Amino acid sequence: MRITLTNVIVDDTRKAEAFYIDKLGFVKKHDISLGEGPDDRWLTVVSPKDPEGTELLLEPSGHPAAAPFKEALYTDGVPYTQFSVDDVTAEYDRLVALGVRFTQPPLEMGDVTTAVLDDTCGNLIQLVHQG
Repeated sequence: MRITLTNVIVDDTRKAEAFYIDKLGFVKKHDISLGEGPDDRWLTVVSPKDPEGTELLLEPSGHPAAAPFKEALYTDGVPYTQFSVDDVTAEYDRLVALGVRFTQPPLEMGDVTTAVLDDTCGNLIQLVHQG
């Protein structure tokens, strides 16, 4: 068994597409229209380092439970998901230069370093490096 797809619930798939591709550096894997609205699509991105690896679905927040769930996590400062990076501080510096807002700058905790960013789509995302 392996993980092939996971998701992050986003307020606006076009805005999320721009952020996750242009800022975070992911690449588009699938973009399939499922209807006529701008959020009626199956949009996934992958790491350019692992294009056949786990896909991240930018899931529209249309379900009634999505908004209160996301708001509660965001208000409590809880990251929705986590991405591994080679160097948290270098990635933090790169993303800050691109205008990305962080709610937690790099923080070393033993052999783990983390930082938390706002994805502009209603989620906090944690960057992590261990080792």
